[in-house]
Amino acid sequence: MSKLRARPESPDADGRVIHVTPESAGWKHVGFDVHRLAPGQTVSKPTGDREVCLVMVTGRAQCGVGDADFGEVGARMSLFEGAKPWSVFVPRETVWRLTAITDVELAVCSAPAHTDRKARLIPSDQVGYEERGSGTNRCLVSNILPETEPADSLLVVEVITPGGNWSSYPPHKHDRDALPDESQLEETYYHRTNPPQGFAFQRVYTDDRDLDETLSVEDGDVVVVPRGYHPVGAPHGYDLYYLNVMAGPKRIWKFHNDPAHEWMLASS
Repeated sequence: MSKLRARPESPDADGRVIHVTPESAGWKHVGFDVHRLAPGQTVSKPTGDREVCLVMVTGRAQCGVGDADFGEVGARMSLFEGAKPWSVFVPRETVWRLTAITDVELAVCSAPAHTDRKARLIPSDQVGYEERGSGTNRCLVSNILPETEPADSLLVVEVITPGGNWSSYPPHKHDRDALPDESQLEETYYHRTNPPQGFAFQRVYTDDRDLDETLSVEDGDVVVVPRGYHPVGAPHGYDLYYLNVMAGPKRIWKFHNDPAHEWMLASS
């Protein structure tokens, strides 16, 4: 199996089914875990020297961060019902805890932190929403933790790509620290499909094709993008969700389109 693809495993004692670390990904910044919790199940973790964004992918839970009690968080029971997510930002050197009220799918997004910040709730009505693209290049975007909101490293966004459409397209990359034209950001894609027996395709490639892989991803898979362009295609009949986590030396998203395919932007 490709080193760029991580598949869900059997849950551990904390319900964790995905565990991507900077060490396992071979990079410096992004960490990404997924926990699947049954009602009444609790998970609690310290952040150490990293900041964390807890994304309630689905389900409802009681959440506390340090001495703060955020009460019940989450409302969305299906990824594909058109609702935006609830999330919680957790600063460095803090313990967070979550107890599931319903079945819960929790994404734990992390990256290095150097500033003492306050924990905060990010309710669904504070999540920016936009539609990008047109025709068969259309996707629906929820900006959970954009660069306009306070954090040291993390950028977090989720995307719905309707069946038969492409996203992260035309192919773009962000693997050079060359601002203002391009920023260097590692990225993970957490894929879910509807119906769940579906699949999607993601290609990760560089200009010189030193890296060039086309991955068939299934429900629950993670693709790590250390460098290169990374378009995604959803086949007819299967809507695709993915949760993106990005981080790098500077917290700004500036991408560079593949010049071979940039022509289509002028005609759209």
